[in-house]
Amino acid sequence: MKRKTDRLDALKLAQMSAMNQLPLVHLPEPKVREWRALIEYRQSLVGRRTRVKNRIRAILDRMGVARLPASKTGWTDKALAELRERARPLEECRRGQYWRGELWEELQQLDHVQDAIAHVEAKLDGVGQKDKRVQRLQTIPGVGPRLAEMVVAVIDDPHRFKRGKQVGSYIGLTPRQYQSGTMDRQGRISGHGHKHLRSMLVEVAWLGLRYNPWMRDLYQRVHRGSPARKKIAIVAVARRLLIRCWAMLRDETRWQGPPLRVVVKVA
Repeated sequence: MKRKTDRLDALKLAQMSAMNQLPLVHLPEPKVREWRALIEYRQSLVGRRTRVKNRIRAILDRMGVARLPASKTGWTDKALAELRERARPLEECRRGQYWRGELWEELQQLDHVQDAIAHVEAKLDGVGQKDKRVQRLQTIPGVGPRLAEMVVAVIDDPHRFKRGKQVGSYIGLTPRQYQSGTMDRQGRISGHGHKHLRSMLVEVAWLGLRYNPWMRDLYQRVHRGSPARKKIAIVAVARRLLIRCWAMLRDETRWQGPPLRVVVKVA
């Protein structure tokens, strides 16, 4: 259109609507939106817990008192008990020990956010146990309740997607396309859609390499033994996992993958 005015835009939209060429936007029911909001709230609490932990690490690094391990071993009950021994209420700290008061306050916040996460997860677990779709996705080796409930809540109606490629594009796990003249190449993933579901799919894909032979075989095929293809391979596993979850919801079937290989050690 050489001219662009509100009148011409309205006419164009009316013509497209008359020819049934306007795509419809899926609007979940209020109870699904409320479920999504609770899942998002848990994600925000997890992010808050991560920030508190990083603040505790920063306090210890600044004072050169101790260095927590990067893994989960730094937050065991024993490790937290040692941190509480170093902490003091701020009103009891003398000059030069204010870092102990900071540590005390951060540990109090960590306990509070841990309790909040436990309460929210207990509610989500109750909802998931009554939902057959969530239970069905948990039959996939390596998939737990958090990923299962998020996939069900975000996809909602699986029949609104015609192909698996549409599902991958909806979550932002498909590559960008760059084309000009004879040049035609693919770039990084688009990153559109639900970022929390996308990041959780990648995280579960890494963990699933241990427990799911299908994920491990797919990763090795795409990886080809090249260190530069690690991210490409894990994104491919995450995308294929999402498509399989969608197919299971669409067909109302349980996981049908190769059996797990269990190694029994004989003493």
